[in-house]
Amino acid sequence: MNDLREQMAALAHEQWSNWMRYLLSVCPDRESGHKEIPASLVIRWQRQVSTAYADLSEEEQESDRREADRVLALLTEVGRI
Repeated sequence: MNDLREQMAALAHEQWSNWMRYLLSVCPDRESGHKEIPASLVIRWQRQVSTAYADLSEEEQESDRREADRVLALLTEVGRI
């Protein structure tokens, strides 16, 4: 169980790291050293946060499915499903 927990934690970190790389890549640098999140992205992400999965666009659902597939692949690899 501990091995599966560690593998899932590593996957969670990888997923978070991928998100942060994307976020940092789309947010311009300010002279102060801060990042600025463009208003268009704030609006989009606020909409996504307040939308149930079933009501997301097909493209947005597919993105979530790809992440779910990564979890399923790990569980399959360790023989849990």
